[in-house]
Amino acid sequence: MKEQLKKVWHFVKTSTLLKYVVVTVFAVVFIGFVDENSVLSHLRNKQTISSLEQEISLYNAQHKENQNRIKQLDRDPKAIEKIARERYFMKEDDEDIFILSDDLPEEENNLADDEATE
Repeated sequence: MKEQLKKVWHFVKTSTLLKYVVVTVFAVVFIGFVDENSVLSHLRNKQTISSLEQEISLYNAQHKENQNRIKQLDRDPKAIEKIARERYFMKEDDEDIFILSDDLPEEENNLADDEATE
């Protein structure tokens, strides 16, 4: 085994062309897979760029939608009234607001569960 390795090593040392081939293959492997600017890092960066471009398009769509809402609020006073009623529970003087909820406080939830199991 040692003799075979010595023969291969001697052949590599004496062959000028093989030296260049070995160095070139080593450089390609190092640059292609090990270096920080490797092919793998370029692929990861391209994937990151594509996901960020998708986010940008999503944010642009949201921006257009919000711009349309702002224009609608500028033109239509009833839209302002609708938002005030829905989001901030504002009302006129002669109105009453009832908020219906299915959520029970934590203690009532536990009591209802205990009664259901009995």
